[in-house]
Amino acid sequence: MMARQRTQERVWGQTVRLKQGLVVLVCGLGLSACSQLGGHTDPAAAPGTGLIKSPIPQGAAHTAQSLDQASAGERAAAMATSTGGTKLGTTVASLGDPTQAGFWLKTSLVKTQTKGRVTLSNGKSVQVMLLPAEDGASQLSLSALRMLDVSLTDLPTLTVYAL
Repeated sequence: MMARQRTQERVWGQTVRLKQGLVVLVCGLGLSACSQLGGHTDPAAAPGTGLIKSPIPQGAAHTAQSLDQASAGERAAAMATSTGGTKLGTTVASLGDPTQAGFWLKTSLVKTQTKGRVTLSNGKSVQVMLLPAEDGASQLSLSALRMLDVSLTDLPTLTVYAL
């Protein structure tokens, strides 16, 4: 009786090890197949692979001021007071691509690129290029947000005018 029990335990132990090995093998094969399906891509891939590398250097802390590439002349032109224009409506905007220089607002309030102005409820205003938004969400450039003294994490409500 004891010999039979030991034989069953030995067979059971071998079966468990075989199943564990099979699970490891299947998982390993599954993970190796991920690279063939276009999953995670290496950011250091060769040019021409369709990857877009950020012009922002990695590994170092950056401030909004260091990323804002607007010149003094561009700032002066953006702050030039202009009144009038056609009121297009209001929108809530988030920070747009900080690597895209200039004073611009991407919004669904326009269908074509046009000059414009955005104003906050406190009266601060800045001239921008109005660009059509593809997804309906409004995004304001880093330079414009800074000129309006808006925190980069805020979602300001802007009144938009076409000039």
